Amino acid sequence: MKKIKAIILMLFTFFYWGCSDLTLVPEDSLSPDTFFSSAEELELWTNQFYTQLAGANGSVGSNSDVNIDINLGSLMEGRRDASSEDGWTWGRLRDINYYLQNSSNCPDETARQHFDGVAYFMRAYFYFIKVRRYGDVPWYDQVLGSADEDLLFKPRDDRGFVMDKVIEDIDRAIELLPATKSSVRVTKWTALALKTRMALYEGTFRKYHGLSDWEKYLQHVADAGLDFIQNSGYSIYNQGAEPYRDLFISDEAINQEVILARVYSSVALVMNSVQFGLDRDKQGFTRNFMNHYLMTNGERFSSQSGWETMIFPDEIQNRDPRLAQTVLTPGYIQKGTSTPTINNLASLTGYPSIKFVSTPDYDGNNKGIADWPLFRTAEVYLNYAEAKAELGTINQSDIDMSINKLRARVNMPNLILTAANTTPDPFLVSYYTNVTQGDNMGVILEIRRERTIELALEGYREYDLLRWKEGQLFTRPFYGCYFPGLDTYDMDNNGSDDLVIWSGTPETISGGTSLQAGVDLILSDGTSGYVFAYPNNNLIWEEGRDYLWPIPADERVRSRGVLTQNPGWTDSTGF
Repeated sequence: MKKIKAIILMLFTFFYWGCSDLTLVPEDSLSPDTFFSSAEELELWTNQFYTQLAGANGSVGSNSDVNIDINLGSLMEGRRDASSEDGWTWGRLRDINYYLQNSSNCPDETARQHFDGVAYFMRAYFYFIKVRRYGDVPWYDQVLGSADEDLLFKPRDDRGFVMDKVIEDIDRAIELLPATKSSVRVTKWTALALKTRMALYEGTFRKYHGLSDWEKYLQHVADAGLDFIQNSGYSIYNQGAEPYRDLFISDEAINQEVILARVYSSVALVMNSVQFGLDRDKQGFTRNFMNHYLMTNGERFSSQSGWETMIFPDEIQNRDPRLAQTVLTPGYIQKGTSTPTINNLASLTGYPSIKFVSTPDYDGNNKGIADWPLFRTAEVYLNYAEAKAELGTINQSDIDMSINKLRARVNMPNLILTAANTTPDPFLVSYYTNVTQGDNMGVILEIRRERTIELALEGYREYDLLRWKEGQLFTRPFYGCYFPGLDTYDMDNNGSDDLVIWSGTPETISGGTSLQAGVDLILSDGTSGYVFAYPNNNLIWEEGRDYLWPIPADERVRSRGVLTQNPGWTDSTGF
């Protein structure tokens, strides 16, 4: 089946999942009177819209408070500025609007409705990304020409106006797209999933940043999420001994759960470097991420005696099974091999990822062929539960049809609403300091716990912190494994030491790893403490500025100052 999809990908869609911004039929060499006249031409044009959807490599490389690699990125390093900002691009929008202005030429009404649905979906997605990045942006639903000076240089529209237009577009897509399953084409169910994602971001951003109308957007999430849950036919994949791990290394997207995926294939010569990048970039989870996982009996890890200073082999015992299917732990055997891999502290924190790691065949650069989940059922469940909790309307039935489905995948105990709200987890309370204080605080925190571990490394975390107004978490020390002192350690918990940490006189250990404190790894207290990645990172988070990106200075110049700058950002335009 994978080979068949790859061949179809090559012959009929001209690699629309590739990284290039393909304009398959140049607008300057066609006439809308002669093009857009058949279903095939509508499909050919709309195929290019898929290229704006996120790819595998960039999503895994998105760092945050819970995972880091050798390149923190401009947000976490405080390097964003108006002179170098390059996200203000509008070419894809022009392609979408050009299609919508001319698709009526096609006499095939069924085909036209289908591909119009694709276009409305893609315009909604395009504008969601723009609003998420910049806040207020100009709304365009028509193709602009060089004579349209008033429109070319119009001011930014209020984000609420734009997001209402986005909701209108996605509702059109939901109405027009087929109610079928396809992991490679957008459908009604993909549109419902996108609606929950977009409206959750806008609703919670507004709630936590003191903007109006947040309830309206969260109700959109609740309604769309319930429709998806009750009618889509999608469910949580739970087959085999390690269903969570297997979901992310399947060469072909598992469409029981995956709603839309980006296809990768050696036949089509479209591969990714996810597995290679995790190792090359020393991707590692933080101690705070590890602390999110519950015990297998549902108790909180932070309730365990000595939890803050547990060493690696001890802290991973009897934890939520998703931990051992996400992080390299004792006994981990890579698919396609027969011997355990020892944690040699090669990652920046000592907690390397095994999520997305398949057989050694895919270890090399540009060798990965596992389809990348762009939308999956678990996210819709999480979106639904969070919206209901933030609205204050969540009940146990809502949790059972969402969060508890995720826990059931790995045989974790159910989340009980009353227990969560009666005794909120002190660790989570201290971590998410801006969370709503109220009757539902406990369940909101538990949903954030589930979201943190369920969606790890899938590209959500950075923006979750922005919408929750938790930017200060980007400035916390990036701590990893704890070591009580210079000593030998049994990292694979097999009874034999395989790691030595020393200072002064060099020490080695047979068949193991030797690391010099202060050189090969930094410990938070010098010769003891947590592995301390980026000890010299002194990012200062500015609450009034850093939740949005700056408007590019050159664009402000072109607009003669009509484009205003976001609060707190400065540039050299003089406007």
